Amino acid sequence: MQLQSKTAVITGAGRGIGRALAQRFARHGANIALLDLNATDLETSRALCESHGVSVKSYIVDVSAENQVSATFDQVAADFGRLDILVNNAGIVKDAMLLKVKDGAVVGKMTLDQWQAVINVNLTGVFLCTRESAERMVKLANGGVIVNISSISRHGNLGQTNYTAAKAGVAAMTVTWAKELARHGIRVGAIAPGFTRTDILATMRPEVLEKVVAPVPLGRLGEPEEIAQAAQFIIENDFFTGRCIDLDGGLRL
Repeated sequence: MQLQSKTAVITGAGRGIGRALAQRFARHGANIALLDLNATDLETSRALCESHGVSVKSYIVDVSAENQVSATFDQVAADFGRLDILVNNAGIVKDAMLLKVKDGAVVGKMTLDQWQAVINVNLTGVFLCTRESAERMVKLANGGVIVNISSISRHGNLGQTNYTAAKAGVAAMTVTWAKELARHGIRVGAIAPGFTRTDILATMRPEVLEKVVAPVPLGRLGEPEEIAQAAQFIIENDFFTGRCIDLDGGLRL
């Protein structure tokens, strides 16, 4: 599938990897539906994409809210007349140790709220957006491609029980959906970024960031544009489905 004249829906499109995805797709002629909760960020992404001469619309939506997701995908299909591509990029982090122990005493633990918030957005949100986009792709009978953003943390990462569980689930659902949806002309792939230069990492102190980069064989952070390039590969390679690309500079957590 080529991006030219296709309609691509991108969640978490207000900044970071989501904005890079939107800009790259727009440069290659795709019309863009931008989904996010932050209206200001959405407008910035929208202006950047519109500079490439494509049709762009933005939608404020909580990807973990079923009714909002369903209504948004109805509106996207009505606004653009087609739905060809979905990138499930929206995600949050609420890191904590399972147990925090000091001098043999438990002084803290990951709360249920921390667990559930991440599961709601990073796992349930991917499920809801994929279900609703796939339904419309089937009804429109044009086929499609779904790209899920997992994480190298899916292999297990200290202090990220919630995030690890969600991102492992995203990778597993990718395989399941690739098998289920192939008969409808829909391919499903995933990307598992390592540490990538986003706003979250930008807030780290230099000495902490140095420790993050140290174990990466290539000696640097990934760039959002590099994640977007991998997504474009998945979309344009018609024999790619059911696989997850680890894009981590050689890092294995």
